[in-house]
Amino acid sequence: MTQISKRNLLKSVAWSTLAATAVLVGCSKKEEAAPVAAAPATAPEPAASAAPPKAEPLKIAFAYVGPVGDGGWTFAHDNGRKAVEAEFGDKVVTSYVEKVPEAADAERVFRDMIGQGNKLIFGTTFGYMEPMLKAAADAPKDVKFEHATGYKTAENMRTYDSRTYEGAYMAGVIAGGMTKTNTLGVVGSIPIPEVIRNINSFTLGAQSVNPKIKTKVVWVNEWFNPPKETEAAQSLLNGGADVLFQNTDSSAVLQTAAKANKFAFGWDSDMTAYAPEAHLASAIINWGPYYIKATKDALDGTWTGGTSSWWGVKEGAIDIVSISDKVPADLKEKVEKVKAGLKDGSFQIWKGPLMGQDGKPVLKDGEVADDKFLGGIKFYVKGVEGKVPGG
Repeated sequence: MTQISKRNLLKSVAWSTLAATAVLVGCSKKEEAAPVAAAPATAPEPAASAAPPKAEPLKIAFAYVGPVGDGGWTFAHDNGRKAVEAEFGDKVVTSYVEKVPEAADAERVFRDMIGQGNKLIFGTTFGYMEPMLKAAADAPKDVKFEHATGYKTAENMRTYDSRTYEGAYMAGVIAGGMTKTNTLGVVGSIPIPEVIRNINSFTLGAQSVNPKIKTKVVWVNEWFNPPKETEAAQSLLNGGADVLFQNTDSSAVLQTAAKANKFAFGWDSDMTAYAPEAHLASAIINWGPYYIKATKDALDGTWTGGTSSWWGVKEGAIDIVSISDKVPADLKEKVEKVKAGLKDGSFQIWKGPLMGQDGKPVLKDGEVADDKFLGGIKFYVKGVEGKVPGG
């Protein structure tokens, strides 16, 4: 083979190799330009909705002037506290401090309640008014205060009361029909309008069935002091009273009457069990309805300060219960009529003509006392003996 032929052969092989390489390169580029489609991504699972955090329970505290076992005033308030627990369950946490004196020490108790995280605080006696006002003035804005039987309010403090004079009047109706001596006796606690109003109302109820009634009063100047209450009750019995009534917190008056084979009433709570033979009836307070409403207001965000509430038979706060079988049917019927009239507003206890102890009119014929009048009573009505302390 000639050299030219060899060169032509090599040239032909070279071109063939280049052509093959070009084809391979071309195929390679085509594959890179059209990569295999990626598998579609899986859609993310929707996030589970987080449960809303459980609201913290409302912390509620009660300050009591007496022991919860007094069988009367404080016992009734504590029943109201228990009614709140039963109504709201784990939405609330309640606590109480008993035997809190009506003095400067009450302010320390209220401040301690604030420090423990309580947002609704109840003070359950008249003498807590000033200490509570002082504590409320410095309290965080979300702390709410409720004061029983007082008359001063603030932006974060309101008052509440029960028309105890309605229960006193109904007890008086029974007393007026049961006395043999026409002399009734009352053991008074502290001579504030609330207590004087109850003594007068008791007397008016008795006079509605027996105009000859006279009422004697002995003051002990304390809410809860069984020995003093016993001594006062005995003094009234010695003075000729054969039916006793009280505006104190223990069952001592009823028990003293029992020992003398006389009659008496329970006050604030049903005291039948303390002396069944002497017990004529109990004028009770049911704080549950108001405490439930106040708690609901706080939970709902509708609570407002600077207001006052005064509830009675109409609202289910006052009643007379456990009337003795010794009480004649006509007296029971009279009490039921009074109760029905108080409930529907057709009967007014404080309606003229009404005379004061001095014989001068305090309400003209047909005139009905308003709450301002009732809240400022510092006089005895005709038929009550003695003088109002400090009057």
